Amino acid sequence: MRNVRALASVVAILVATFSTHVLPANAQEGEAKPEVRLLWPDGAPGTVGSEDIDKPSIAIYLPSATKATGTGIVVCPGGGYQMLAMDHEGRQIAQWLNSIGIAAFVLKYRHAPRYHHPAPLTDAKRALRMVRSGAAEFRVAPDAIGIWGFSAGGHLASTLGTHFDAGNASASDPIERVSCRPDFLVLAYPVISFTTEYTHRGSLRNLLGDNPDPKLVEEFSNEKQVTKDTPPTFLFHTDED
Repeated sequence: MRNVRALASVVAILVATFSTHVLPANAQEGEAKPEVRLLWPDGAPGTVGSEDIDKPSIAIYLPSATKATGTGIVVCPGGGYQMLAMDHEGRQIAQWLNSIGIAAFVLKYRHAPRYHHPAPLTDAKRALRMVRSGAAEFRVAPDAIGIWGFSAGGHLASTLGTHFDAGNASASDPIERVSCRPDFLVLAYPVISFTTEYTHRGSLRNLLGDNPDPKLVEEFSNEKQVTKDTPPTFLFHTDED
């Protein structure tokens, strides 16, 4: 299957690259900026304001036509669901993915203290749908689109991988008709469980609140939500974890 081949290629490159500690250099002066697209140009569902934090988006990084492999990845920076590490877990990762021919779409998703569940997942679903619906424009195959998340962004990526849907065939918005199921997951030192003694309490609180519904805590302990339909996944940690 194409999604398995795409994941295998990404895994091989990740292992080779991260094992030698090769990461993208910081941006150079004059570097071309990515195109940024709002996920909902007319306003995100459940928005509470009109500031930058209220406007989820993707920053689009495309490899050269000669390098493009046809694989695309939505990148979810971490930050404990209270901020976003948009540089080292976003822009730098996207630049590196471009260098190996993979299109990258860095997700700016809504987070605490202004937003809680379901806003981050709503944004991640929309990002996957947007990339898949624009596959021809982005030079990616619609069945080779994955998601890569770091830390709390890894929790968001794993949430999408276990809480996806096939799209709404009757939606007036064509993007909403498209499936948001990732074809593969890459989870970097992710937050996963909300029910264990090693739960990252800050991420839990920022996502679900100070006194979350126990059913939600269980539902978003994503290690408990894996099924035969969960996309193939590459999970890794670093020597500092």
